[in-house]
Amino acid sequence: MELPTDLTPELAPLYWLLGSWRGQGRLGSGEQDDPIFTQDVTFRDTGLEFVEYRAETWLADDAGTRLRPLSVESGYWSLDRARTDADVGPGLTPGDVVPAYKSAEDVHQLSQQDGSFPITATIAHPGSITELYYGRIKGPQLQLSTDAVMRGEHAAEYPGASRMFGLVNSQLFWRWDLRRADGTTTPHASAILDRTASADEVSATRTG
Repeated sequence: MELPTDLTPELAPLYWLLGSWRGQGRLGSGEQDDPIFTQDVTFRDTGLEFVEYRAETWLADDAGTRLRPLSVESGYWSLDRARTDADVGPGLTPGDVVPAYKSAEDVHQLSQQDGSFPITATIAHPGSITELYYGRIKGPQLQLSTDAVMRGEHAAEYPGASRMFGLVNSQLFWRWDLRRADGTTTPHASAILDRTASADEVSATRTG
């Protein structure tokens, strides 16, 4: 996969995710009688050192016809590294004009001995729940596990979760498992998505 010259260098390990995806999956363990859903997912280069994530999901019938909205998630994914003067925030505080990493070669210093990169993701979804994930990305595969879950006063119980994503034959496979209070996990959902738009087509940095 050839990286565009104007890609934010820190997004190079995440580049295979960028673009829009659409497909179908099942709730639970994915058995034949488990409920079906369809999903649209977008990973977008914002021009900063993080990827913007959005997923819209609908319950569907056996033919894939959307029946009603199920959920909307949004968040930000990035390499997990120490902050520098080049980073924006908190809030609207601008970062230094000189970037922390000027090329993909500079970013390589963040990799582990096995070639993986530490990553973090913040995902918010309906019901006053926001998840903070940490994990690893290596080539076209990534794994995430919650480090913390913020719940509103009236939010449902949600001790934690883990997620896996992988690119197989140009399709995006993902799996989402929930963690119970006793630490055990249970399958929550899985899906296979096809790319519907390229990184360039959804990028905020390359719009006219």
